Amino acid sequence: MTVVQTVKNYFLLTKPRVWWLLAFSGMTGIFAAANGFPEPVLFAVAMASIVSGVAGTEATSNYLERQLDAQMKRTSRRVLPKGLIQPAWKALAFGLSLMALSLVLAFSVNLMMLFFMASGMFNYLVVYVMWAKKRTPLNIILGSYAGGAPLMAGYTAVTFWPTAEAFILAALIVLWIPPHIWSLALLHKEDYKKANIPMLPVVTSEATAIRCISSTTIISVLFTFLLYVLYPMKYGLIYLTAAVISGLAILAPSTALMFNPSRRTAYVLFKTTSPQLLIILLAVIFDSIY
Repeated sequence: MTVVQTVKNYFLLTKPRVWWLLAFSGMTGIFAAANGFPEPVLFAVAMASIVSGVAGTEATSNYLERQLDAQMKRTSRRVLPKGLIQPAWKALAFGLSLMALSLVLAFSVNLMMLFFMASGMFNYLVVYVMWAKKRTPLNIILGSYAGGAPLMAGYTAVTFWPTAEAFILAALIVLWIPPHIWSLALLHKEDYKKANIPMLPVVTSEATAIRCISSTTIISVLFTFLLYVLYPMKYGLIYLTAAVISGLAILAPSTALMFNPSRRTAYVLFKTTSPQLLIILLAVIFDSIY
């Protein structure tokens, strides 16, 4: 195996399509807390901590779930089920090394950033992956804290103490996670059922699952307007426009799924959720700078 292929395999081990948006949310937290452009060295160290932390956590979860991934069609082509990293403990060592680097860098910034990075890793790996995922349909709810942790880490890298604004920003991500993951689970219901993972669409009727997906989507969209209501001097017309347009974009497939449930509609909803959150985060950064 060439060096380039080896590097590619380890990069794919981190599940970059999963962690890039979490890392971007961490950057959003930094800009929001700084109310403009952050100090360059602080920004570089904080982002290095966030990126290595989320990437390392995903790599470690890939190792912990390697046998589970091999059972599911959707995940069977990941690097560990395909045997592209041998022996598998190298993947664990790689993931833990990235996590350790993240914590060292966070500690060099301040203890509050260290707390949010460490607690996010614990929530994802221990609470979600090792305990809740195969035990309860509330697994996504119990593991959603990890989604907001990178943003809180970025925010507190600048301010040390989190503010109400920080918690609202993190809650945007926490509320975004259920419809994002449940729409994916609805799309791959048989896969999750085969692997005995009690995702909501597996343990309840399709009608109930769709109502839950649609209702949580509506809640997440409505919550995006809270920043505009509470901080109108900071989050103005740009943010409001982004919230309205992205909200309508995600409500459309969610409503369509309720009235005409299909795999195609579930796929559209799943694919729409990430751009919707990205637009909101971009608007937060823009209004924080300008």
